[in-house]
Amino acid sequence: MSDYRDRDRDSDRGGTGDAAGTAAAGEYAALLERVGRDRHALGLVLTGSRAREGTATARSDYDVYLVAEDGAEHGPLAAERRRDGLLDVVLLPLTEFRAHALPGSGTEWNRYAFTRAEVVKDTADGLIAELVAAKGRLTQAEAAESAPELLDAFLNSVYRCLKSDRDGRSLAARLDGADTVPYFLGYAFALDGRVRPYNKYLEWELRHHPLDRAEWAPDRLLPLLGEVLSERGPRAVRRLFREVEPYARARGHGPVLDGWGDDLELMRGSESGSGDADGNGNGNG
Repeated sequence: MSDYRDRDRDSDRGGTGDAAGTAAAGEYAALLERVGRDRHALGLVLTGSRAREGTATARSDYDVYLVAEDGAEHGPLAAERRRDGLLDVVLLPLTEFRAHALPGSGTEWNRYAFTRAEVVKDTADGLIAELVAAKGRLTQAEAAESAPELLDAFLNSVYRCLKSDRDGRSLAARLDGADTVPYFLGYAFALDGRVRPYNKYLEWELRHHPLDRAEWAPDRLLPLLGEVLSERGPRAVRRLFREVEPYARARGHGPVLDGWGDDLELMRGSESGSGDADGNGNGNG
């Protein structure tokens, strides 16, 4: 089985400064030349910071997915597998690449790697680009299925956070508050038919490709998410819920919200003792 762990990272092993960047670029260029001559190499996809303008640093390596004909991954192309401070090359046969990062593959967590990835080598019929595009965005059906589930998970963490805050369990409240963030982001991006970005690229994604909602512009949303992770977390969680609720209802997800019954009062802050009009808790957050 291929190793996909933490493929998108800055290396600590490739030296520092311009020398490391130059060495990495040279190694990448040499890889492109070799792959370009190999008829068994069907495609090459550049991901990570080198594929997203403005995110690479002097320590960034080149993250590459090399797609081979089925069976060819055991031949000479196997020598291209690499993970060091300059290149990170994952070699996959076409059959495995087709399923990689898609629902049911077991590697769904890696899907954002292909959002805005660069297809450097492709087949004559554009198959690799087609597969990468399918990984990089949610289909309408995927978004319709995942959004309500993510919303429900968000509500669950909101409720647990605010209940713990109300009951004086400050650590539990902060941990549950932190859990709201990935579910919220997954929901917000799913509503746009998009894959939730890795945390490293969240700000870049929001600034270069904003969400379709003014209240979630980066200069407003990012500080709010930071507050969720702070000692003031429960207050920020309630604010976040109050922003999500009307939008979720407008998008047809009212039944998910209503399924929480009277617990919505705690989330809104209208339950006695749950906080003031600004969503302030009891100070135990």
